[in-house]
Amino acid sequence: MDWLYDRYDRLLAFLFEGAIQPLFYALGLMDWADDAFEWLDFFVFGAIQVAVVVLVCRPLELWRPVEQSQPRRLIRTDIVYTLLSRLGLLPLIGYVLFVAAAARIEGWIADAGWVPPTLETLLPWLRDWPLAALLVYIVVLDFFEYWRHRFQHMFGWWWALHSIHHAQTAMTFWTDDRNHVLDDVIAAAWVAGIAVLIGVPPGQFPLILMVLRLAEALSHANARIDFGWLGERLLVSPRYHRLHHGLLSAGAEGKNYAVLLPIWDWAFGTADFRRDVYPRTGDPTAPAAYVEGGWLRQQLAGFVCFARALFGRRPPPGDAPHPPAA
Repeated sequence: MDWLYDRYDRLLAFLFEGAIQPLFYALGLMDWADDAFEWLDFFVFGAIQVAVVVLVCRPLELWRPVEQSQPRRLIRTDIVYTLLSRLGLLPLIGYVLFVAAAARIEGWIADAGWVPPTLETLLPWLRDWPLAALLVYIVVLDFFEYWRHRFQHMFGWWWALHSIHHAQTAMTFWTDDRNHVLDDVIAAAWVAGIAVLIGVPPGQFPLILMVLRLAEALSHANARIDFGWLGERLLVSPRYHRLHHGLLSAGAEGKNYAVLLPIWDWAFGTADFRRDVYPRTGDPTAPAAYVEGGWLRQQLAGFVCFARALFGRRPPPGDAPHPPAA
């Protein structure tokens, strides 16, 4: 970990001192240099995320694709989503903001004589086992991500936003980031708030984020891959999650919500472990803009659908028909 962080810090220093700082000096913007360094950090980490996901997922899609031919135009829209999301790094920004807010709140609480517990105060041995602590944090955050995903399907106003994600009929690993900006803001606040609440160290949060995002990207890959009878019950596979995007996506009756660990689906009765089933993806009830539109058109349509659902003008997602099987 220390070796990785040292190399990462050196890369940031090289880029900042070699390109950003001279540019800001020439433009007379040195008062903004510290802010520029922070945004460079966000950008570089996002670029690393994108590179890791492509290196892992693209060869798998080429090796065993579910769909041999997909409309490139639809995939390009998802690439735009990924670049805006990963390079913007809403979850990481949200975490930074929540850390600052949490520090102030904790100060107020400490002045009152009470210190809120974190996982490391409840389980002190985690302090001496950083790798074990990292795994525990991943499991806890994955549990809450499971419930966030279920809520996206349960509430009509949230489904109005999340349906953009399910409208993609040419699903690939790029589809992971196909979300409405409001949905991304909620997700960022959700994961960052929980991370702060359970005491995730700032140095570990980016790595946890990397693990969860890689798992999500892999689960959306256009790859005919499953992990076998046992593996499917330990980790979410592309086959397992494709069922969710095809046959099992409708409202509160949906299945296979898990992000990383299928145990949550098994524990709460939402698991479907059918094998060798690779349905077409998409939401036939979604507006045409969600399916065919570019990023901006989808975002604008999302605001309209969200407003209608918020005021009770759209049926709940459970009333929508299931997408057809291949």
